[in-house]
Amino acid sequence: MAERKVHPGLKLALELGPIALFFAGYLKLKDQVFSIGGTQYDGFIVVTALFIPLMLVTTGILWRLTGKLSKMQIATVVLVVVFGGLSVWLNDERFFKMKPTMIYVLFGGVLGFGLLRGQSYLRLVMEEALPLQPEGWMILTRRLCAFFFGLAVANEAVWRLMSTEAWVNFKTFGLTAALFLFFMTQGGVLSRYGVEEEKGE
Repeated sequence: MAERKVHPGLKLALELGPIALFFAGYLKLKDQVFSIGGTQYDGFIVVTALFIPLMLVTTGILWRLTGKLSKMQIATVVLVVVFGGLSVWLNDERFFKMKPTMIYVLFGGVLGFGLLRGQSYLRLVMEEALPLQPEGWMILTRRLCAFFFGLAVANEAVWRLMSTEAWVNFKTFGLTAALFLFFMTQGGVLSRYGVEEEKGE
């Protein structure tokens, strides 16, 4: 199925909407305890249980509208279902808190494997959006690989050493802001190795 264009605002809402709703739901239910089938579940577990189908629905809508999902999107949904499902099934919030760690270790590991082979796997998924010279792709890939592993370490430190509320804030705002800031600080690489600039010269 060929990829179709979709309004950037709608695409952003489908990608970030579930995270925003998870945060709002947690704020509303964090101090409540629910008895379901004779088992006590706190608000975090209940919100996690609601987040999983929401993520599946929004990803399905995105796929329906665009006709395509990236490998990163597919991997993210799979890990949400696996680790979120384990948290709900075992009534243990730790599994869901580990999910970002697994995502960033997976992404960092894939990029690192490509670097060991002398290739930039980042180029394969972002070349149309960021046309760069090969050297630029290798620099950006090395930096993003290290950045992903850094995020994994940060997530582990926050959920293990801080409160659940602190982790929810970190996941909702900290990780998202960190990714935006990373790409905003790569202007030097983009301007120096941009293909358009090279053609202009």
